[in-house]
Amino acid sequence: MMDAVPDRAVSPESESSEAPAVYTLWAAFARPTGAAVPADALSSAGRDLEAAIAQVEASGVTVRGTYDVSGFRADADLLFWLHGDSPRALQAALRTLRRVPAIAALTPRQTFVAVHRAAEFNRSHVPAFVRGLEPKPWLAVYPFVRSKDWYLLRENERSRMLAEHGRAGAGYTGVLTNTVAAFALGDYEWVVPIESDELTDLVDMMRDLRYVDARRHVIEETPFFTGHVITAAEVAEVLS
Repeated sequence: MMDAVPDRAVSPESESSEAPAVYTLWAAFARPTGAAVPADALSSAGRDLEAAIAQVEASGVTVRGTYDVSGFRADADLLFWLHGDSPRALQAALRTLRRVPAIAALTPRQTFVAVHRAAEFNRSHVPAFVRGLEPKPWLAVYPFVRSKDWYLLRENERSRMLAEHGRAGAGYTGVLTNTVAAFALGDYEWVVPIESDELTDLVDMMRDLRYVDARRHVIEETPFFTGHVITAAEVAEVLS
């Protein structure tokens, strides 16, 4: 987890509800094992998905992107990223997308749900998607969990490590960061989607962030879902 312009760490006690609650959801799907997506569903997939996305966005939920994640994992082919002000609206939006015949034929593989709250490393950090920045072509999204000891460290020690972490990623100015909280929303504490024009920027940044002390307090940060944004019209080719 990083921010391009590091500021100061925030203790759990100093976090508050003043940040607007913007919820976000990722849902990954895979082609059915041992079967093909029906040909008629594939032939209308682009039109059907465009209509479903229009219905979703009319409800107040934004579809930030549809991503081809095939090949990066053996167990996923397609990923949707949604966000909006209401968690119930996100649930309804996902159901709308899943009713598209080509999507209904897929196997759900993973969902993450998170919400924008004050970030632990930089209170002024606002995720790129909340700021309305346009999505970048490449996305990597992953959850992570801190060690139990992390939350019991002195605040100045956490601050030192998080500042080091921020400096390690500060050179990657073309990478959009979107750190969001997932406590009680699933099995993880945070979800981190990072976006870039070039996939190698994501690879290099994540590698550089391994060389900081805060890494000692990350006990889980998988699964990763990585892929390229695609149009509704391109979905059929990914699923064929």
